[in-house]
Amino acid sequence: MAAAEKSGALDEGPFYHGTKADLQVGDLLTPGFSSNYRPEVIMNHIYFTALGPDAAGFAAALARGEGRERVYIVEPTGPFENDPNVTDKKFPGNPTRSYRSQSPLRIVGEVTEWARQTPEELQRWREKLVKAQGEIVN
Repeated sequence: MAAAEKSGALDEGPFYHGTKADLQVGDLLTPGFSSNYRPEVIMNHIYFTALGPDAAGFAAALARGEGRERVYIVEPTGPFENDPNVTDKKFPGNPTRSYRSQSPLRIVGEVTEWARQTPEELQRWREKLVKAQGEIVN
């Protein structure tokens, strides 16, 4: 994918996005919504991973909202880059295979099975996120 080469991203897909939004194949995920981790921050990018459905499912579990957790297979519609919130800041070399784009992501499928965290594990992560003092690179 030319967008990946241009941005220095390591992956060409498949890509996944975890959310609680109820969407359909062909719908677009766009930036411009509140951060799941800092609701006062409006995000300039849409985030996704090539690590697999388990990673996206974890993000869906931590997402705000009341809907059921969903993992979508997505296709970037424009250039994307390594997520600077984790790449070379927390995990050099992007082992999380996390990316972001200012362009929409097109939903091309949905995954219904992935490894889910226990309620206790999710609560520990939520507590860590509340205590996190790092800045979001938006």
